Amino acid sequence: MLAIVIDDSSTMRRIIRGVLTRLGFSVYEAAHGQEALDLLDEIPTTPDVALVDWNMPVMDGLEFIRRVRKMDGMREMCLMMVTTESEQSKVVRALAAGAHEYVIKPFTPETIHEKLVYMGLDCRPAGEG
Repeated sequence: MLAIVIDDSSTMRRIIRGVLTRLGFSVYEAAHGQEALDLLDEIPTTPDVALVDWNMPVMDGLEFIRRVRKMDGMREMCLMMVTTESEQSKVVRALAAGAHEYVIKPFTPETIHEKLVYMGLDCRPAGEG
């Protein structure tokens, strides 16, 4: 399974990469939405899921989600917003833009795993199943 983590914090990307790697994902990383769009043009396979921060320079997560939802080859990619933005109005905006799930930082690895399973991604911690 393939994932892309989009967050301007290299520490947060490392944390999420670790969670995803333990669940059997290969992971690409991008520091903002535009870098992620450029990367999606380069990689040969559409990721199964993108985990996207909201607040980033150049292109924020909400704009990334809106653009991806308009791209023919990317419509099937699952999108999970992973952010500190906890206002209900922000959750509604992200889901309306096309996000499938919304996780508020700080999170546990179990929360990420549960959301991935809920989105239909068959991922298991290493050593299971």
